[in-house]
Amino acid sequence: MLGRSAECALLDDLLSAVSRGESRSLVVRGEAGVGKTTLLDHLVAGALGFQVVRVTGVQAEMELAYAGLHQLCSSMAEQVAVLPAGQRDALQGALGLGSVRPPDGFQVALATLGILSEAARERPLLCVVDDAQWLDRASMQALAFTARRLRAESVALVFGVRTPDGVEDGDSRASGIPELLVEGLPDEAARSLLMSLLPGRWDEQVVDRIVAEARGIPLALVELPKESTPTEYAGGFGLPRATPAGDRVRAAHAGRIAGLPPETRRLLLAAAAEPTGDPVLLWRAAERLGLSAAAASPAVALGLLVISDRVGFSHPTVRSTVYWQATHDERCAAHRALADVTDPLTDPDRRAWHAARGAEGPDERIAADLEQSAARARVRGGLAAAAAFMSRSAELTPDPVRRRERALRAARAARSAGSPDDALRLLSMVEAGPVDERRQGELDLLRAQIAFATKRGRDSASLFLRAARRLEPHDVELARDTYLEAISAAMFAGPQDAGGQAEMSRAALDAPPAPHPPRPVDLLLDGTATRIALGHAAGVDTLRTALAAFRDPALPEPDGLRWLWMAGATAVGLWDQEGWDDLSGTYLRLTRRTGQTAALPLALTMRTVMHTCVGELDLASALVEEVQLVSEAVGTPPPLYGALLLSAWRGHEAEVARLSRTAEAEASRRGEGNGPVMGNLARAIVANSIGRYQDALAAAREACRGSRPLEVGGATWALSEFIEAAARAGAPGEAADALRRLTEVTGPSGTDWALGVEARARALVGGSGEAEDRYREAVDRLSRTRIRGDLARTHLLYGEWLRRKRRRQAARTQLRTAYDLFTAMGMTAFAARSARELQAAGMTVTMPTAVAASELTAQESQIVRLVREGLTNAEIGTRLFISPRTVEWHLRKIFGKQGLSSRRQLRNPANHGRG
Repeated sequence: MLGRSAECALLDDLLSAVSRGESRSLVVRGEAGVGKTTLLDHLVAGALGFQVVRVTGVQAEMELAYAGLHQLCSSMAEQVAVLPAGQRDALQGALGLGSVRPPDGFQVALATLGILSEAARERPLLCVVDDAQWLDRASMQALAFTARRLRAESVALVFGVRTPDGVEDGDSRASGIPELLVEGLPDEAARSLLMSLLPGRWDEQVVDRIVAEARGIPLALVELPKESTPTEYAGGFGLPRATPAGDRVRAAHAGRIAGLPPETRRLLLAAAAEPTGDPVLLWRAAERLGLSAAAASPAVALGLLVISDRVGFSHPTVRSTVYWQATHDERCAAHRALADVTDPLTDPDRRAWHAARGAEGPDERIAADLEQSAARARVRGGLAAAAAFMSRSAELTPDPVRRRERALRAARAARSAGSPDDALRLLSMVEAGPVDERRQGELDLLRAQIAFATKRGRDSASLFLRAARRLEPHDVELARDTYLEAISAAMFAGPQDAGGQAEMSRAALDAPPAPHPPRPVDLLLDGTATRIALGHAAGVDTLRTALAAFRDPALPEPDGLRWLWMAGATAVGLWDQEGWDDLSGTYLRLTRRTGQTAALPLALTMRTVMHTCVGELDLASALVEEVQLVSEAVGTPPPLYGALLLSAWRGHEAEVARLSRTAEAEASRRGEGNGPVMGNLARAIVANSIGRYQDALAAAREACRGSRPLEVGGATWALSEFIEAAARAGAPGEAADALRRLTEVTGPSGTDWALGVEARARALVGGSGEAEDRYREAVDRLSRTRIRGDLARTHLLYGEWLRRKRRRQAARTQLRTAYDLFTAMGMTAFAARSARELQAAGMTVTMPTAVAASELTAQESQIVRLVREGLTNAEIGTRLFISPRTVEWHLRKIFGKQGLSSRRQLRNPANHGRG
């Protein structure tokens, strides 16, 4: 511990905070041999009165889903039993203990948070995860999510992460967690450590050379003197080594290993190939290899191997050096021996994994076992593991036809696991042999799905179209589904592929007709294709029928999960707020209930935009936070369109600028053309809200450039912003043209929302003679909807028009209504514009002051709302992605701020003052 006083003090402070009831997470990061494990040992030694759980990542187990989480949870069976049912089921499924459905990674992450919280109820808990860079992806994702959500559970979660030699940025899966970067020792401490280890007297120049080459890495200071004699360094005549210290350490280990007897090296190799550290398994494998227990003695004597209740190496570098220094044939032999002695009933997956590693060539029995392991991994939610097992199964399959079948399933698994390159490699294996037209269509469809997932540009739409045409003669329903995917991909491509929408739609209209009766997706396809190819009015009736079918409670769950998002977007395009509300709510409830976390960010974003449009900005804000958290849990960039529109309606100009840049960059990376549309729409809204009409016109003009109001995104809404900005900026010709384009959609849609926005636009563009009637019509129609944002803006525009007509009393009535609505909704920039107009009309208003520091935080307000909905602490924790104990902690703070003493008072605020 020489030279580590600062690091030790930080770790001691961490334990003190956790002892006081707080929670802490930390990544201890550094290169191999720098002393991370020694610091973690210091942490464990200081954890007096703590429960301590240690997990070690094993490189060879990175393909085994939830292997690391299994280590963590093996001693926490009692805590699993008290988790909410959905989380308990997900965790049990992940650990292979039985589940009613494949576990969702997000639910597993929430369960991990819950189990650590429950385990720490009696006394503080310290979880140490060493070599976290080698944890399987599923376990690391769950643990990193947990680490970022810990708050007041008396839990410490500490990761040791190795970075490549000399590189500071290591495993990105631990991003967002506080870090302690462990660097080499200062020269003085390094010299002191070295001198304490050297036998006899060494020349000062020798010591200087070793200190310089070791770069302060403690393991190097220990190992370098062992690989060279004092005379090799003496006098400064020894040549400096060209390799980094890490490579020098590995070379030193390799030299010591090479000097061992052959039977000892074979035993070490078996221990290195067996990731569980089970001594019984090692001795059985040794017997299979013809080795005796005495073979271990030389390695134990040198301190390379430790055998007690577990088998371990003195350092992970020793293990990797042993394994990779052996020949391929030697490694295969060790894995075959381990496969032979692994129980096929209790540990079939590890047995299959060893057998595959030991296979000398294609082997149907091993390939079949791997296929079964892939199925079990899929049930446990280990998509990456399923893909790895299935890929190796295909490689070991002797029969060419069966090999291609397995390769196709492996490609599908790799796509689902988010490994597009692996999926494409496996598809090439499928296409290496003869492929009939139907199978080629399936391959084209998979390629299109991979392309759409990675880069949503025109290429994916064209691939979907090609797949649909190939599938037509063989599977009409699948072909029609694929045509809808083609149109969807073209819509995501946005203005950069306006012709693509028309091409895909014409092809869909020429496709075989839907079966009778048509499925909801058939109606959606026919209506969408007609709307794009023949105009909005032509598709409205069919689309209304489609939306009614999707709102049917009997809608099959798979259809809802796949297409409800598009049905919701279609409702927006038809200006059908009631349908939008119903469909977006159903989609969100369905994704929550079925644990479809990958779809949850999209479902939340749709709901966020709906709440924003109806003026429920607090609810929208809560969902924006949830989008961030869920995206973090599943490891994908969060969709920002909901947050962007929310910030725009609130009038947060700087936030709009930041979010729009990020959204546009992410959309450009993915090939989505709607990123600039949404960014410019948000800029136009916020510029209109503060009265900068030239800026609003420029942004709206960009949002509408090359766009037709048929795409996913905000092009239609941008037309409304365009008309207001152009009318106020002195561009009546542009305003009239935008009005014509708007009425192509609003008129045929025929809803109060559509016709109310159209009437307002006509008031802005038309002459004074009809303006007042149009404003009154707009107010009347929008008052019959829940779209309070547009209603408030109509009152504002009507009031501004009245004031310019010098009808101050009537103007004040409209402007006051607008001001009150904007203030209640939290649309501060629009409220300020209303206040300025009121002052100009002779009425003084006072803008709301900032919330006092003693009031509730955003999360505390969410907890109060959920308590009043009747949710328990566990249910609130699940909704907000915090532990029940953190909910308890927040409630204590809420009670103090609100002067309350019970949950009952919080649920009945009318009877208890400010509560």
